Amino acid sequence: MFIATKNISVQNETFILTNQRALFWEKQKALILSDLHIGKTAHFRKNGIALANHIMKSDLQRLSALIEYFKPEKFIVVGDLLHAGDNSDVDEFCIWRNLYPEIQFYLIEGNHDRISESLEKKLCLNFKAFTLELSGFTFIHDFDKTLPGFQITGHIHPGIVLHSAVKRIRLPCFAVSDNQLLLPAFSEFTGLDTKNLPGKSKFFVFTDSEIYEI
Repeated sequence: MFIATKNISVQNETFILTNQRALFWEKQKALILSDLHIGKTAHFRKNGIALANHIMKSDLQRLSALIEYFKPEKFIVVGDLLHAGDNSDVDEFCIWRNLYPEIQFYLIEGNHDRISESLEKKLCLNFKAFTLELSGFTFIHDFDKTLPGFQITGHIHPGIVLHSAVKRIRLPCFAVSDNQLLLPAFSEFTGLDTKNLPGKSKFFVFTDSEIYEI
């Protein structure tokens, strides 16, 4: 796995975008990502659709590589950590989480995060709420136009369509506007929304080997 990076400045803070669907905030030593949808493959299997769980294993391997690369002190998930409550994939995630007890684990609740008190304890969360205010930034799963200030969000699973001479290519991206930084979905087992993107944004598209602005 190759980690490509690109530094951007947002509200006079340096954020490092990666081609592994996450970013790193230097000042807070925070690894930030959204939409892991842990348990999605187990949910499909439970409903009779045969899917191997190698997708989740790959997601966790990428997370481990990012932790090794950046050495974060905080791990912030901007919503949809889970997909369908507790299941066998969540058990595997919790085993992975316990490999990093020194990292503070923050969850901004998303629309899929139905978390009981027992499940919250199992996940070893240090913080769980619908919003988080940190150094002038608001972390919230879906952009809320009624809130002031700059928001770091997920939910949409943003993507861009690029046209070549022979085909259309759909790629995930980060989107940055005057009041929002929209994260891509971290899990590779998600679709891309290429239509409901924030207007007047810079888009940072990435592949397995590079990140570039369009």
